Amino acid sequence: MNDPTFALRAPPEDGWRQTHLGRLLGHAMRRFDARVLQLMAHDVEVPLALSNLAARDQVSAAHIHITRHLALQGDRLTDLARRAGMTKQAMASLVDQCEAWGLVRRLPDPGDARARRVCFTGTGLAWLQAFQRAVAQAEAEFREAVGQDVAVVVAIGLEAYAGGDDWAD
Repeated sequence: MNDPTFALRAPPEDGWRQTHLGRLLGHAMRRFDARVLQLMAHDVEVPLALSNLAARDQVSAAHIHITRHLALQGDRLTDLARRAGMTKQAMASLVDQCEAWGLVRRLPDPGDARARRVCFTGTGLAWLQAFQRAVAQAEAEFREAVGQDVAVVVAIGLEAYAGGDDWAD
């Protein structure tokens, strides 16, 4: 360009947009979640229908929000959505899908006759156990890839960084 003012308006070197911490954390989380789902798809203890869904990429990282955040005693939809950092409407859609797959069910809330609780089914608890095994395997693979010392420092740093936010339960 022959425009003498272009140099003044041109953005500075922008490689930082590809390598900043937030982007790296996002890539790492997507990679980790994809590996967890891959391991779950091949877990012989996961009910076959769910294993097939995971293998065909029908179960996404979004569905993992329920696995990560649903309390063992169940939760109201609004509480589950809040903990997952999602809207109630988005969480309701995920719960609908997981209910159709037999992972969760909605039951009356014993504390409020108007409310319902989302609870794991037996199949959902088996899925949760498979999730636990897959997370342990993916964490072991992470430690192997970066080394034990780096893995410890990363875990401590992430706990310190994420632990200060009220939204992270």
